[in-house]
Amino acid sequence: MSNKKLENKVAIVTGASRGIGKSIAIAMASAGASVVVAARTMEESGPMKGTILETAAEIKAQGGNALPIQVNVGDETDVENMVQKTLSEMGRIDILVNNAATNIPREFKDVTIKQWDIVTKITLRSAILCSKSVLPSMIDRRYGHIINVTSIASISINDPFTGLAYDVSKAGINRFTWGLAEELREYNIAVNALMPQNTLTEGWAMLNPDCDKSDWQDPDLWGRIAIYVAAQNPSEFTGKILSADDVKQEIAGMD
Repeated sequence: MSNKKLENKVAIVTGASRGIGKSIAIAMASAGASVVVAARTMEESGPMKGTILETAAEIKAQGGNALPIQVNVGDETDVENMVQKTLSEMGRIDILVNNAATNIPREFKDVTIKQWDIVTKITLRSAILCSKSVLPSMIDRRYGHIINVTSIASISINDPFTGLAYDVSKAGINRFTWGLAEELREYNIAVNALMPQNTLTEGWAMLNPDCDKSDWQDPDLWGRIAIYVAAQNPSEFTGKILSADDVKQEIAGMD
């Protein structure tokens, strides 16, 4: 793939301090996009590494353009402020990647309603809030790509245990993707979802310390796939839930 497929585009990537979000942010910047690196983590704390400042610094070190914005994607005011700051400093929004998620793996009989609400708020509601907030500017320009990150857990129970709150949230992402894609066709705005399987991210590795990870996907794979999706014609490529195998059938040489 050309490394400038997204030249002059502006992308917001949520959950971009680490994992798949970080890989997508760096990949899109390498493809020419100016990237808003959005997440809550400004300073490292706890067992997981990664901050929005570090992701932005990596992008800038490679000659890219990055704007780190601290945001609680579950808070409507925070999300609206992020979008307005992006429009103010970068002029427009071409791409939104709804990647932010969290998990508290518990069986349903053990999970509290508070824990359930935390997972669904960050994993599902955030995608709704962010999409709702970017839509006015995308509709005005009649152009946009919304890329949601779902999970194989939305359709499978054979992978490492994730818990129903996460699974239901990701299944909701799928249905949200299909429905919103249909609503936005007339505005030339595409809505698609990426569906990773087990991926070697900091969070998922921490939750599954004893699993065999030899066949887990590399987060960078999803960066390359995100570039491919965002480079398509929105009127022709929308409403898709894409596994890596789905995209490999369309791109020769995809790892």
